[in-house]
Amino acid sequence: MTVTATASPHPSPTHGAGHAPGLRLTGVSKSFGRQKVLTDLDLSAYPGRVYGLLGLNGAGKSTAFNIALGLLTPDAGRVEIQGAPFSRRSLARVGASINGPALFPQLSARRNLLVHCRLTGTSPATIDPLLERVGLAGVGRKRAGSFSTGMKVRLSLAMALLTDPEVLILDEPQNGLDPQGIIELRDLVRNLADEGRTVVVSSHQLGEIARMSDDIGVLATGRLVYEGPLADFADADDERAMEAAFLAAVTGSGRPAGTEVRA
Repeated sequence: MTVTATASPHPSPTHGAGHAPGLRLTGVSKSFGRQKVLTDLDLSAYPGRVYGLLGLNGAGKSTAFNIALGLLTPDAGRVEIQGAPFSRRSLARVGASINGPALFPQLSARRNLLVHCRLTGTSPATIDPLLERVGLAGVGRKRAGSFSTGMKVRLSLAMALLTDPEVLILDEPQNGLDPQGIIELRDLVRNLADEGRTVVVSSHQLGEIARMSDDIGVLATGRLVYEGPLADFADADDERAMEAAFLAAVTGSGRPAGTEVRA
């Protein structure tokens, strides 16, 4: 990914003061059969900030994203995008990369993006700048099926950005990236937030979330046990402090100073 500038996380004395959340889930619950996956989930992510959603595997992160995108219907609760109730119109403001790259392997990277341009009514003139932004400028004519996992992730990110969304949802975007790719992803995510977008990123990698996020939420067995500024959760530069705060949150063994823990 080619990034023109690197930004550091913003100071976070307040949550998006003066702005409605770019993405808000209120009282969201979801079960599959007898298995409760999400219970009364409240989540608020704000424009100009990166929201990192942390949780162990199976905590409910992907289910929350699928509900936010209308791919699953919650049993209870509601979703709002930029203050508006969820609808096809409000969803048009959202870009997402979840559940792994969805590509046509027989088509080139450019043609994959061209298909999405036609589906979304986006100008094909956006394709080349996007390929450059995600680090695929030199391979746009190669078949997506021949790409490495990391290159497919980059192409998936380009698809998420194709419509110039105001809200961006990324599920484990660092998966498959090499160390250089992870650094470039981090810078890209920060820059997207600095442009005023609401960026929500899920991960189980504490270090990466700490390096790119302003605010975090911690999911444990379907419940949000912490939401707030990263600075109030733990010292982002202290890996052990981050690990201790995360384990305290997900196990209920204690609460880090300044956090909000919800039962």
